[in-house]
Amino acid sequence: MANIALLTDLIEPEATALGLSLVRVRMQGGKSDPTLQVMAERPDTRQLLIDDCAELSRRISDKFDALEAEGKDPVGEEAYRLEVSSPGIDRPLTRLQDFADWEGQEARIRLVEPFEDRKQISGNLMGVEGTKITVDVNKHKIMTIDFSQVADAKLVMTDRLIAATAPLSTEGADEVFYQDVAEPDAQGTETEEGQH
Repeated sequence: MANIALLTDLIEPEATALGLSLVRVRMQGGKSDPTLQVMAERPDTRQLLIDDCAELSRRISDKFDALEAEGKDPVGEEAYRLEVSSPGIDRPLTRLQDFADWEGQEARIRLVEPFEDRKQISGNLMGVEGTKITVDVNKHKIMTIDFSQVADAKLVMTDRLIAATAPLSTEGADEVFYQDVAEPDAQGTETEEGQH
């Protein structure tokens, strides 16, 4: 099992060096298709161009290759795919600041444990004060939860959100940049696995 906190600590300086803000790092896909997913964005535009994806992917690969050469592979010995992307329109909300930045937009929030008999709340984000997030739950009731109660959250796709996130450029919008990671074969030499 990959240590996400360690991976985040290793990846964040690479994103920062490119003027990017790291949104999320996670492993997904299970044993059949393990994928290290890295989401980042430009803080001023909240978007990420394909060139940004490619450069961040190269920096992460170079850093992880160097660590692997020292016998300190941060992901483990299994082959995995590195996926670098923007958060997308219905982006995850992973930082307290995200809830403030997207005030007025609709979000779906899954809670760590039930609060007022709800395990999930959906509604318009109304703001952040300290570590407290206020949500107008489906225009029915206003609820305030602490950021520590959030298991995961994401924006809900609405016309209002689409208008607020119109891309600066659609160039490369249909492209996803994947980088396959080498896996040692039986003789200990490097072989490439996966698809480009």
